[in-house]
Amino acid sequence: MMMEEQDFADLTLSQTLPLSQDSFKELWDTVAAPLMSTLPMRTDGCQETWGTDGNMYMMTLTEGFDEKLFELFPEVSPKDSVTPPASTVPVTTDHPGEFGFQLRFQKSGTAKSVTSTYSELLNKLFCQLAKTSPVEVLVSKEPPLGAVLRATAVYKKTEHVAEVVRRCPHHQTEDAAEHRSHLIRVEGNQRAQYFEDPNTKRQSVTLPYESPQLGSDITTVLLSFMCNSSCMGGMNRRPILTILTLETPEGLVLGRRCLEVRVCACPGRDRKTEEENSTKMHSGVKQTKKRKGAPPPAVTTGATTGATTGTASMKKSKSSSSAEEEEEKDVYLLYVKGRERYEMLKKINDGQELLDKDSETTVSVKQEFAAPSSGKRLVQRGERSDSD
Repeated sequence: MMMEEQDFADLTLSQTLPLSQDSFKELWDTVAAPLMSTLPMRTDGCQETWGTDGNMYMMTLTEGFDEKLFELFPEVSPKDSVTPPASTVPVTTDHPGEFGFQLRFQKSGTAKSVTSTYSELLNKLFCQLAKTSPVEVLVSKEPPLGAVLRATAVYKKTEHVAEVVRRCPHHQTEDAAEHRSHLIRVEGNQRAQYFEDPNTKRQSVTLPYESPQLGSDITTVLLSFMCNSSCMGGMNRRPILTILTLETPEGLVLGRRCLEVRVCACPGRDRKTEEENSTKMHSGVKQTKKRKGAPPPAVTTGATTGATTGTASMKKSKSSSSAEEEEEKDVYLLYVKGRERYEMLKKINDGQELLDKDSETTVSVKQEFAAPSSGKRLVQRGERSDSD
């Protein structure tokens, strides 16, 4: 062993390498190639060499230097793992996908004390400012590993859909959180991440999808909306939609659900009101609106003064029967086109009212002078009695 170390120490290079900046080809030419006779030969004529690891390697020597020997293969770029950019106009249609992505909400009534309530009739969530709204997520089969849930807010109407939904300046100033400009916030999950698309500037929040716990088929997500729908400088009474998507880690959408959200002070009352209005509209009952410049409302029967105006014309007929007397009390509406025609008919109606008054006065005067009892006759003015 000592002899081998001494021989290794006394070993010197048999040739010196040039110190000039020559090409690698010239250096290669100075290296002596081993003779073929020194390589182990096989009886079948194949040339092979054995490595130190005990494996056999084929060896082929070429004469001269190959210029392409040390060229690298073209580099293949790995699959892009960056989230694809969001579209300018987001899709708001529901798409359960192959995983049967669905949303479900807890049953809650329209009492004034509720902080969050969902209307199946309107597909709309009513909630209070900064109050937790539980959203239950259901899937038909397990999503791929690393799947995430993303929540994005967009405006509902076409004229506002290109604008970004943000919080109002007042609520942003009062909030000390790093993501204070985001309208939607995830509660109770430390792994939630807040993003802003560099192209559209839309804001969203993501959280990892968690499989349902033992004995349950749902995963609950807690969302909070950090501005009222009526906030000036924010939503400013413009209706919004919340898009919830199930995505892969690379941003591929696996399922989509969309619902309208209203952030208000009394969710139960507003839900009840909007459901009643929606039911009336579907049943054909429409509220009439006053047109600008329309004639004043109709007036009822009775004493008509000069200051009283209207479009009603009363039709009365006198009869001794009780049915006809009831008909006299009815009011009939007559819609007249044109102010001049209206004034003319109004004068006619006023004249009829005066005639009715005169007739009632005459009847009352005659009733005061009732006929005498039998055997006596009432003496008129200028007439002499029988005794005279």
